[in-house]
Amino acid sequence: MHLSGKKVSVLGAGKSGIAAAELLRRQGAAVLLSELGRIGPEEASRLKKAGIAFEQEGHSEGVYDADFCVISPGIPQHAAVVKEMQARGIALYSEIEIAALYCRARVVGITGTDGKTTTSTLVHRICEADGLKNGYRAFSVGNIGIPFSSMVPEMGAGDVAVVELSSYQLERCFTFRPDVAVITNITPDHLDRYEGDISRYAAAKFRIYANQGANDTLIYNEDDPLLREHFTAESARFPFRIVPFGMDEPAGNGIDRRTVVLDGDAIVVRKAEGEERVAVTSDFLKNSFRGRHNIYNVLAAVAVSSALGIEGEVVRSVLREFDGVEHRQEFVATIDGTGWVNDSKATNINAMRQALVASPGRVVLIAGGRDKGNDYSTIAELVRKKVTLLVAIGESQEKIVSSFDGIVAVKTAESLAGAVSIARKAAEPGDTVLFSPGCSSFDMFLNFEERGRTFKECVHQLQPC
Repeated sequence: MHLSGKKVSVLGAGKSGIAAAELLRRQGAAVLLSELGRIGPEEASRLKKAGIAFEQEGHSEGVYDADFCVISPGIPQHAAVVKEMQARGIALYSEIEIAALYCRARVVGITGTDGKTTTSTLVHRICEADGLKNGYRAFSVGNIGIPFSSMVPEMGAGDVAVVELSSYQLERCFTFRPDVAVITNITPDHLDRYEGDISRYAAAKFRIYANQGANDTLIYNEDDPLLREHFTAESARFPFRIVPFGMDEPAGNGIDRRTVVLDGDAIVVRKAEGEERVAVTSDFLKNSFRGRHNIYNVLAAVAVSSALGIEGEVVRSVLREFDGVEHRQEFVATIDGTGWVNDSKATNINAMRQALVASPGRVVLIAGGRDKGNDYSTIAELVRKKVTLLVAIGESQEKIVSSFDGIVAVKTAESLAGAVSIARKAAEPGDTVLFSPGCSSFDMFLNFEERGRTFKECVHQLQPC
């Protein structure tokens, strides 16, 4: 895309919006960044230095004087400014779309409802280790926290960009084409944005492979029912290489020329030329990295490594050192025989379910936040079996209390510190206190990271009795 002399509006002055504006300006565009709220002084100084015009506390008429617009992922589709852009025929793009246009590196795109951060982190570390041996660099960008656009100028041909992608980021991607695409799973999430329709949510995820060609690879979880049905039914029309992974042998759908499976306790890559035993589960399952869902994350990462031609020994070495990611079933401390686990990144029911299944012993569960259309009945029986007390926080308190009435004892707390105090009194030696909200953080915190750090601070302030 040649941008010299083009006018571009960027909606939203978050990290990705500012990064996109800077990349566009570097490419010669005249950029107006428009923010509904306030722009901080550091960000304002950064924009001025880059020669980027900006406005705050509302969108002026000038925002529509544009050849196209880049929209931040958090802006809802029904926002007035979005509807007006569409009415005037102004094309709307994701920051990911713009970054990809100028990216010279090989791209690994990773999406899914759960596991994408862990998988992305693991793939990045494997590529980093391989890059040290083979003379390339690996970058971890996207939904993981570092805007893709901010790192594109640093990337060269032969480097690898590992891009974690949310459905929001993929919605406005039209030419984005990763060399390797991964879909970890699809379960109900963000249904408040997709009018309660999981097929609309899945369609946004499927944009990750929409432009892939014969030299590209799509990796997906064969054990996920929605993905298995979709790719079995649609496989004949796809021009790219398809690599299913799973705990068992894929169901003979004729598209598994290369398959990554758990065979006993071994992670095995099956190719036309034979099998490679890459690792065993004892290499990587440990205190803060355990559970069936993390085996799936490893299977996905191994599939990516195989697609990139990375040797098994490099993968094994990284797996032995990998201890999970912060805020995802992160072990915090043992106090008076009770384990405390931070799972703040669990912002949907499926992530909460995974954490409950992986938690040893009886569980005191702290949950709640801003509900995204959760159906708590799907985990009612699991909660009945494992949870001794549920402490509800945040905007979803009332819904949680009504959903679990008669299933488990439920108490409410007005703060996370209060919930930790209640959990401390209820927990017994051998129990796990699990903070797995199952909801977004935006009712009480800036993001799940702040929420997780607050939980850890509260736990570290507890003193042994």
